[in-house]
Amino acid sequence: MANKITELFNIKYPIVQAGMVWNSGWRLASAASNAGVLGILGAGSMYPEVLREHIQKCQKATNKPFGVNVPMIYPNLEEIMDIIVEEGVKIVITSAGNPHTFTSWLKEKGITVVHVVSSVKFALKAQEAGVDAIVAEGFEAGGHNGREETTTLTLIPAVKEQIKIPLIAAGGIATGQAMMAAMVLGADGVQIGSRFVASEESSAHMDFKKYVVNSKEGDTHLTLKELAPVRMMKNKFYNDLQELYKTSPTKEQIKELLGRARTKLGMFEGDLDEGELEIGQVSAIIHDIKSVSEIVENLIKEFEEAKLKICSGQIF
Repeated sequence: MANKITELFNIKYPIVQAGMVWNSGWRLASAASNAGVLGILGAGSMYPEVLREHIQKCQKATNKPFGVNVPMIYPNLEEIMDIIVEEGVKIVITSAGNPHTFTSWLKEKGITVVHVVSSVKFALKAQEAGVDAIVAEGFEAGGHNGREETTTLTLIPAVKEQIKIPLIAAGGIATGQAMMAAMVLGADGVQIGSRFVASEESSAHMDFKKYVVNSKEGDTHLTLKELAPVRMMKNKFYNDLQELYKTSPTKEQIKELLGRARTKLGMFEGDLDEGELEIGQVSAIIHDIKSVSEIVENLIKEFEEAKLKICSGQIF
């Protein structure tokens, strides 16, 4: 399945495992890389030295390429970037920030740089900054999201029309059929997050994984737009937040309710009432917890079946 993305990352399949906070530790990243996709460590939930430990463990667990996702809204950015260089990581995906900040510096170190965007405007800025590829993430995605609320179905062709570098689609993709659809729309590959949350190797708490596979359509919602838009599952904390909104709260009041470490409390420690449970809309069609190798095998099988139907004219 060779194309621009497999060549760029030196991987078997044009699939990137998203670097999600409290989910994407070395076990998930190394398993994804060993299965033929690009495994990604999620630096957003790691202190610098914890990230170093995960990089080293990942290097021991796989001889395949893997990368690190760095959300630029978190502290210690320079220290994190230094560790990435010191430990010899060759692929970095930046998100939630200005791509001009580190792209040139990373590329000077021989590192492939990808940036996550939610609009054509920011895709063009990332291309101008010199990134090697773009992840265009639609409104359906979990976690931190774009304010534009553009769906993947609309975003991918809009971005493809304007950029010249490789394009990776994200948001609402958990099956081989969705992967095929994204590539028909113009993507060169896909980034998948929520499906890998419900994997055996994900570092998420088992109670959160079970909550995901038991979720239904409409169980997620994009909120916290005053701070940074986040898609999360509905639970007691979500309901408390909606009650607060009825009072027309200030940003300070919202921050006070949010507090600290709610994502860790929910996704990593398994508090399904008070925790912030970040996941994409596609959780509604995720019904089981599988190993990463099984997930990748199913994705490729479904993709090939969809491709065969298209080529044989069965779906038209």
